[in-house]
Formats: sequence, C-alpha cells, structure tokens
Amino acid sequence: MKALISVSNKENLLPFAKGLMELGWEIVSTGGTYQRLQENGIEVTGISELTGFPECLEGRVKTLHPKVHGGILAKRENESHQQQARNLGIEMIDMVVVNLYPFRETVLKPGVTLEEVIENIDIGGPTMLRSAGKNYQDVLVLCDPEDYKWVLEKLQKGEKLEMEERYRLAWKVFQHTAAYDALISEYLRRKAGLPLSSHPTFTYDLKQQLRYGENPHQKAWYYREPLASSGDLTEAVQLHGKELSFNNINDTEGALKTLREFVEPAAVAVKHANPCGVATGSTIMEAYMSAYNGDPISIFGGILALNREVDAETAAKINEIFIEIVLAPGFTEAALGILTQKKNIRLLKLDDFQLEESQAFDMKKVSGGLLVQEEDGILYNRNEWRVVTEREPSAEEIRGLEFAMKVAKHVKSNGIVVAKENRTLGIGPGQVNRIWAVEHALNRAVESTRGAVLASDAFFPFEDCVEKAGEAGITAIIQPGGSMNDQDSIEKANKLGIAMIFTGTRHFKH
Repeated sequence: MKALISVSNKENLLPFAKGLMELGWEIVSTGGTYQRLQENGIEVTGISELTGFPECLEGRVKTLHPKVHGGILAKRENESHQQQARNLGIEMIDMVVVNLYPFRETVLKPGVTLEEVIENIDIGGPTMLRSAGKNYQDVLVLCDPEDYKWVLEKLQKGEKLEMEERYRLAWKVFQHTAAYDALISEYLRRKAGLPLSSHPTFTYDLKQQLRYGENPHQKAWYYREPLASSGDLTEAVQLHGKELSFNNINDTEGALKTLREFVEPAAVAVKHANPCGVATGSTIMEAYMSAYNGDPISIFGGILALNREVDAETAAKINEIFIEIVLAPGFTEAALGILTQKKNIRLLKLDDFQLEESQAFDMKKVSGGLLVQEEDGILYNRNEWRVVTEREPSAEEIRGLEFAMKVAKHVKSNGIVVAKENRTLGIGPGQVNRIWAVEHALNRAVESTRGAVLASDAFFPFEDCVEKAGEAGITAIIQPGGSMNDQDSIEKANKLGIAMIFTGTRHFKH
C-alpha cells in the first residue's frame, strides 16, 4: 500500500506517518514534508523517485505528473485502467494526505506583496485532493489532521473504512478546496477593488457552534470571514462570562455599528437589535450615565458598547443593573475586578472599533437566493444638505440633529429618534407607518421634549409627523426628503416655527 503525504500543516503528522510505516505502508512525500519525515526516522520516498522527473521551477511543479494522478485516479476494479497503468509503469496510490499552503496567513502578514501572495497559491495540492476525492471509493483522502487518529486506529485494527466514511472524507476535501479557491478569489477581488461578479464566491470559517439560534428549537452556528478586519466583531476577545448566544452576537453587532458613528466618548445600549439609549460625553462615565438615563427601563438586560476603556467608576455604575454584555476596547484591572463579580455578564474586548474603508457586504437570505448589498457606510453628504424652512437651525440644533441622525441610521425602519444635548430621549423603531414611529418616540421620551430635535430615517409621507413633533415642542427636524408631499411638511414646519433640514440620504434598515 502506498500513501502520498504532502502537508503544510504538520500537526499530528509524525505519529500518523510512523503508524503507517509500522503497518508496512510505503510513504511518498515532497519538499518540507519529506525532510520532516526523514529527520524523524520515518522511511520515505521522494516524489522524484516515483515520477522519474525532478521537482522544478522553484517547486511549482513536482506532483503534476501522470505517475501521481494516474496512480490516484485509476479505478481498481476497471481492468482497462489497470492494464493501462501497468503498460505505463504507473503504481497505485492508495492514500493521499494533503493540506494546502497557508494562503490566509500569508495575505494577513503586514506588508505582504502581491508576488508573495501569488507564490502561496497552491496548485499541486488541490489537484491531488480533487483527484483523490473523485476516486474516494479506491483512495483514502485526508485533508484534516483531526482525521489522522481515527483512520489510523481503524487501519491498525485491520478494519476497512466503510464507504460512508470514505464519502465523508471526500466531501470534506471538496469543502476544503472550494473554501481555498473562494478565499483566493475574494482576496484578488478586494485587492483590485472589483465589484461582485455574476458568480460571487464567499467562504467562512466556523468560529463557534452556538447552543441554539434565535429560539431554543433552532440550531445555529457562528462563522467568521477569513479576511476579517481587526475591528470586526468576530475579532473580539471574551474576557468573562458564559458562551455568547445567537441573539447576543446579533445585538452586539448592532451596538458596534452604532458606536462606530462616534469618535468622542460614546455609549450605546441596544435591546433586540435596536438602540435604546445612546449618548456622548466628555468622559466614558458621563456618556454611559447619559445613555442609561435615555431609557433606564429598556437597558436592563441589554447590550452595552463603549468606545473608551472602562474604569472602576463606570464599572461600578454598570454593575448596579443587569447587563448581558459589555463591549469595550479595554477594562482596567479594577473595572474587571468589579464586573467579574457577576457571573452572568459577558465582557468583550475589541481593540479597534473604527474600520478602514469597508469592503464588506450586507447579506439577507431569501428562499432560493441571497440578497447582497454594500454596507450603509455613509451618514449623508453635507454638501447636499438643504435647509428647507424659513427658520435656520441654530448651531446647537445642528449638533443635535447630526447626533440624532447617527442613531436613526441604525434604528429598524420606520425609525425615529428624539434627542437633546447629545443623548437620546426617545426612539421609535420598526413601526409599520411613520406617524406611529413618531408617536412612539415622543410618548416614550424619558423627559420633556420641549426644545429637543428629531431625526427620521426616511421622508415624511404626510404633514402629520411634523404636526405631532410641533405639539411635543420639537424645534428642529432632519430627514432625507423626497416625498411627493414634502411641501406640505415644509409649510407645516414653517407654521410651527420648526427648522427642517433635508439630507437627500435615506437609511432604511430592515
């Protein structure tokens, strides 16, 4: 029996190869794998001895040879195949053990060049794996070091692998090569700034199998992009608390996206994927207390994201209520000592909140297909702002309007945000009509809305939204504009003395 072993990841390699040798298998190998095996006393034949042809072109060509692929692909029970193999001097290869050049690790190296990346595109490895996977009935194929132990144990017991086991090993191979090719494709697309093609390729690595999904009866998995940025949620390190749930992760992503709108100290509280309290301040403590006071009821059991290191004073205040998760760029030792007194709180550390220019896509699964769009990466173009009312907003109102729109962008549509002094007073999320969203935000405001401002993620279809805002004492409104009834809203605002800005940028979030 002959095994061809050529691996980049040498985990579990030596005990497996030694076990094969003791069972009488002939081992053929290449390059670094050959050297590693030989250095550790394992009898091994070089690939050139098998093919009768030297490795060449700086190692680019070594296994691309008929004596390799003929030995893998020949059907054992097909006499025509076997006769041709004998005539051509092709020996059967009964096992292929291959994993691929570390492409992901290469592209993530600081300062890596395109030439370096191209040289780490494996050609022979995927070809051997695919050949062996195609002929899985006759050839054992292993691409995952985790499979070495159980396969060797069966061979040591003199047992044959069941066809179902061979089939699963082959399935794993085609997953492995498909993900590898998809990663290369995505890297090259991003490198050149190309748009998605008619046949996009996406691949993900399993980060965690979750206990359940949105509900206990649903199975769920958490995957990460191989080329994830340091500021992505998948790169957060959990410092304390039990395993994250599906809903925890989804809600935390909502908090993180909202938090990225701010560079000054900011706190974002989220419940059921919607912001429920957002504020900025001169310190993180001030920001947290303002966010908390923006909705002290909904924040209970919610997600909290902070863009500054958490100190002891802030930690003590957070510990006064039940918070599911605190996400921050760091925690002082004293803060950790306070927060970890509660076993059910999860603490996540994410060093870099601000992403470089994102090439990520927002995806929504539909029956039989996939909706893909660019991330909503802008707030508005300030050059497209238009004050459409007779009264201009004051400088203070403009600051409030900008703050409110940063939050409204991340509220489920129809979404309304009422704010004052860089903190939210009331949020109206996910209503089926805009007037209900306005009423919800105003009715749930934690204090008087006299002198507050209001932001809407999309245009007002009728003047009733402006009228309701005026009744509540709102002094300024920001919205995209674009309704056929815009003039009615403008006239109502003029009548009520409300300043109103049209941004020209809508922020639907479904």
